[in-house]
Formats: sequence, C-alpha cells, structure tokens
Amino acid sequence: MNTIRTLCFLLAASSSYAALGYRLYQGRRSWHDLAYRTLVTTLVFQCLTFTLGAVAMRHADLLGIGNLAILLMHLAAVAFCISAQVILLQWAQAGAEAARKRRFWVVLGLVLDATLTALFFLADGPGREPLDFDGNGDPLLLVYLLAFIASQAVPCITLFRQCGPYARMTGHASVRQALRLMSAAAGILLLYSLVRTVNVLTLAAGTDIGPGKEAVASVLNVLGIISLSLSLTMPAWGPAASRFLAWYRAYRSYRALYPLWRDLYESSPDIALEPPGTRMGDLDYRLHRRVIEIRDGWRDLRPYITPGPVALDRAVAEESRQAFTEAAQIGQALRAKRTGTAPRDGEDAEDLGHRDSGNFPAEVAWLTKVAVAYSKLGSAS
Repeated sequence: MNTIRTLCFLLAASSSYAALGYRLYQGRRSWHDLAYRTLVTTLVFQCLTFTLGAVAMRHADLLGIGNLAILLMHLAAVAFCISAQVILLQWAQAGAEAARKRRFWVVLGLVLDATLTALFFLADGPGREPLDFDGNGDPLLLVYLLAFIASQAVPCITLFRQCGPYARMTGHASVRQALRLMSAAAGILLLYSLVRTVNVLTLAAGTDIGPGKEAVASVLNVLGIISLSLSLTMPAWGPAASRFLAWYRAYRSYRALYPLWRDLYESSPDIALEPPGTRMGDLDYRLHRRVIEIRDGWRDLRPYITPGPVALDRAVAEESRQAFTEAAQIGQALRAKRTGTAPRDGEDAEDLGHRDSGNFPAEVAWLTKVAVAYSKLGSAS
C-alpha cells in the first residue's frame, strides 16, 4: 500500500514541478509582478509538500528528528493552501479590501503552522511510528491530525464557494476557465479531506475499514493536485491552447470539406479563385475560400436538383436526416449534370439549407456535417 501512496506523491510532485518550471520559463521577466511572485511561491510550496510526502513514505526522519518529514510536509501543505487562496484573491479582487483579506489569510496560515508544530511536539510526534499519523487513539495526536485536515478543508471550501462567482465576474476567458478548474480541484481536495477524516477517526476508534482506505485518499489527493496545477498555470497557457484548438477544429473542417469541394470543383471549375495546389494564405483564409466555393458550386447545381424528398436508409436518416438529405441531393445533381439530364422542374431553394450565413462558425459546422454525410454516402460515385 505504501508503494501506491509513494507513486501518488511522486505523480503529484511531478505535476507540481512541471507547473513550476513552466511558470518560471513563461514569466521569467515578470518577477516584479506581485501576483506572479505569489503564484511561484504557491507552486514552490506545492512541490515541497509532495516531495516531502514521497520522502516520508521511505524515511520519515530528518536531521535526527523523528517524523520531521511528516511535520514539514504538513506545514508546507498549509502554506500551499493559504497561498492558493491568496492567488484567488489577486485574480479576482483589487484594492484595500483585497489586501486586507490577503493579510488575514497569511496570518491565519502562520497561526495554523505554529499550532500544528506545537501539537506535533506535545503529542510526542518525534517518538511515534510513522503509521500513527494515519490515525491513532492518542487524544493529542488525534487533535493534531484533525487540525491538519481542517487546515486543508477550510481553504478548499472557500475556494469552492468563491471560484464560481469570481469566474462570472472576470472578463478574461483564460482566467474564467482557470477559476472553474480551480473550483473542481477544490471539490476533489475537499472530498479527499472527508475521506482522510473518516480514515483517521475509524483508526482512532480501533476500526480498520480496509486496506484501500489510504490509497483512495491518495488518489483523490493526486487528482486534486494535478487539477490545481493546471488551474494555476492556465492563464499562461490557456490562450495558446485555445488558439491551437480553434486551429485544429478549422483544420478538421477544412479536410472534411475536401471531398464535397473536390466534386463540386470538378463539376464547376470556375468556382475556384485559385487553381488547386496553390498556396493561398493561412488556414482561416483557405477555409473561407472553401466554404464560398462550395456555396457557389451548389448554386451551379440548382437546375439539376430533383425536387421532392430523397429516399434514405432509415438508420442513416435517423443519424442526421437533413445533412444526409442535402448530401444525397448534391450527389444526384452532380450525376445529372454529368449526363446532361436536368429535371423538368429544377430546385430553386436556398443553397445548402439550414445554414446561418451571418455566423461563419455555424455555417462551417453545418457544411462539415453535409460533407461527412456526402463522404459516407459516396454520392458522386
């Protein structure tokens, strides 16, 4: 079981060091910014907490003092939670009131660390077995453990309660996403605190609820810490990630539209502004051109569209009836144009119906559905 807990500590430490390294590299010229310094301090405490946790799993004694690694891990964890609360205030508030709240949390953190240190030595922490810190019937040690858990749970409750309202207040999309993720992380860590409390109280009462109790707490802890690491760094990498996702969605749509565009271009070469294979600016420009050319190719096919419903397989129709209907109509019209057999009463409806020409992303999404349906049907074959 210690192996699982050690691996969880190492995983949490790794995510913490990765977050710290990224922020140090990304903001190496921002040391004059108080919020940046506080963030780095928070990540340092986070790294220290889980490094000491991994050390304590193997050898809890440090500097000749028994279980000192456990005490230092707990003190660093308190500092880490308090720093995360201060970061939240710096993201969401400004002015004298915010400064007063930050001072309150800093003083509270110092008081909690001093209280834990006193309780540790009063409970003869150096002379105990490391396993006693998982839960023990000794009243002083029980008070120490419950005080430590409370020092983690209270900031988590505050973070969970405040992140939602602060996310609605901020005008920065990346900060808003970071606050939402921080709220989720606080919820996971609060659940960890509850599980840890149950473990401590049951062991203090002389009841062992199973060998996996500490593993469950450790897994919740590492999930919460990874989520918190991501939330603390999201304002730095969030905008770049959003731009990449937007580019990737545009690229997927561009590729998905190709079969439909290709057959329309072969039918009406004049729709292309540039010959195929010509490098035409960036992806956004090429995607706009592809949408326009598909729209123009569709208009060229109107005289060849057979009015009325298109017969489709029931399973296909249920998946996306309108997209498959329009894809089938395009395929029929292309075949009719190739053979020169225009129907007596050609279609005169809006081209590629159910599209919002004033909303380009919505139009791309709809055309992509039609193009995917067109590829599945093999309409031009």
